[in-house]
Amino acid sequence: MNLLKSQYDLIKYTREQLFSLCEQLDHDDYVKEIEGFGWGSVRNLHAHVAECYQSWLGKFGLKKNITPVNPENVRNVKYMREVFNEIDTLVCSFIDEYEGKYEYKLTGRVPWQEDHEELSVLWLFTHTTTHEFHHKGQIVSMARQLGYIPSDTDLLTPTDMKNLLNRSDTNV
Repeated sequence: MNLLKSQYDLIKYTREQLFSLCEQLDHDDYVKEIEGFGWGSVRNLHAHVAECYQSWLGKFGLKKNITPVNPENVRNVKYMREVFNEIDTLVCSFIDEYEGKYEYKLTGRVPWQEDHEELSVLWLFTHTTTHEFHHKGQIVSMARQLGYIPSDTDLLTPTDMKNLLNRSDTNV
């Protein structure tokens, strides 16, 4: 069993809960600028999460030439799902590339620093996934401010875990 892939499967499962919430939002609310939140709108924040994966795992980790997602090009939640399908492929490539080498250090430039940074595979994976969860909480808060009542998007109950594992077993 690849622990990081299993971890990422759980992240994708909880991400689905967030996508379900976003699909309930009126389009105007999805793109509406909300004061007090970095990145402005739910859409922009969602794109920022995707860009984090692209930058850290794709550019820094895999040394790929990736054009980051531009929120202005994301027309709706369905398109954002397509963006995250590409992110899923990127994450799996990253995990496959560094299978079992979680402490391996990668060196590269970070745009806001002059010096090169040395970061482990585990750090890169952990940073991008915790970054997603941080901003997922903000998106839920934004939805509440817009008058929506979100379902729980964070915790997986034992029943949810069992359903996820059963669903994964049938896809093998």
